[in-house]
Amino acid sequence: MRILVVSDLHYRLPHYDWLVTASEQVDAVAIVGDLADVVSAVPHEMQTVVLAKYLGLLADRTTVLAASGNHDLDGPGSHGEQVAGWLRRPVHGSLHVDGASVDIGDTRFTVCPWWDGPVTREEVSAQLAAAAVDRPARWVWLYHAPPAGTPLCDDGRRTFPDEELASWIAEHQPDIVLCGHIHQAPWIAGGTWHARLGRTRVFNAGKQIGKVPAHITLDTDAMTAAWFGVFESETISLA
Repeated sequence: MRILVVSDLHYRLPHYDWLVTASEQVDAVAIVGDLADVVSAVPHEMQTVVLAKYLGLLADRTTVLAASGNHDLDGPGSHGEQVAGWLRRPVHGSLHVDGASVDIGDTRFTVCPWWDGPVTREEVSAQLAAAAVDRPARWVWLYHAPPAGTPLCDDGRRTFPDEELASWIAEHQPDIVLCGHIHQAPWIAGGTWHARLGRTRVFNAGKQIGKVPAHITLDTDAMTAAWFGVFESETISLA
């Protein structure tokens, strides 16, 4: 299986156009948060209409997994904490969004929402515990923020560690966790796009200028992860 991984597209429509074309060459596309951009001149409610159409175009071509990030929140849920309500209304059978776990072949994908407080944090905890039951050979999480204990949460000035994610990884030991959020992580001094927490591999493609977004292609048959960073690229073995 070939999985194309991006994050932090921040409503850059040329990147979505590229993604639609590239999606025809892979078995799944994983978008790991911040599809929208809260500082854009385009109103957020208009962004989400356009993004929903792009997600539909992608899902016409391949399986799509889309997790929310902090820029995607559009209002409080029934519990009063912020959620990406627009992303919880999937419009296509091949589109799997916040709160979903889906098995594709021998791989389970669990799509975690951005949580805003104790209620939504506990929802993520319960989601992961439920998805851990009878897990198949490979388990992949989508979770926007990188975990504590890795250089993936370092932007060169300070770190933004997600302690909860690190704790959940220690508890459940998934095979792969796909993240984003910290745009600079691959390019700072000593930075990187991949790390390990115990047996779990963690990836953050980063965000960079250019016509093509920074992205990672995971190949579960060849057991490789290939990163494209606009001005540089790298492939590592997952074996």
